[in-house]
Amino acid sequence: MISYIFILLAVFAIATALAMVISRNTVNSALFLVLHLVSLAGVYLILQAQFLAVIQVLVYAGAIMVLFLFVIMLLNVDAEESLFNAFRFKYFVGFLLGVIVLSQILYSIGTVSDTLPQISPNMAQAGTVEAIGEVLYSKYILPFHLVGVLLTAAASGAILLAQHKPKSAIKNND
Repeated sequence: MISYIFILLAVFAIATALAMVISRNTVNSALFLVLHLVSLAGVYLILQAQFLAVIQVLVYAGAIMVLFLFVIMLLNVDAEESLFNAFRFKYFVGFLLGVIVLSQILYSIGTVSDTLPQISPNMAQAGTVEAIGEVLYSKYILPFHLVGVLLTAAASGAILLAQHKPKSAIKNND
């Protein structure tokens, strides 16, 4: 059952990545990237890395994509060049199929020769929230707080920069 869910998420991730690259509208490309990041979070859940899945959705699909969309709206991109003018689509599909076939061949050789690593049963607890929280709040408590202070200073600076009024607006108000 898990392998079927993985195949479904993998196909969805590949489809959304291709749609992101092929889409002519930048906002649609950004939204396809959000769907791709959500499908990767599903893969993390299958691997029992709950913390990474939550961070993938909150940080990347949430905060980072809001910044991307803000920049896209701020730049007001009107004249977009098509990807199809830069190179032909059939070369991209051919390259993608070649990578897929090569990866299948390498995986088959690795399976036959027993060179693929075996996963230790102790690794099942490595990606849980409890294991990461225990290490983060004991061994890495000082760097954790320093990053918090740095992010707070960066957010305060961004707010101050966003509230900056141009000199022409100040002269018109007087």
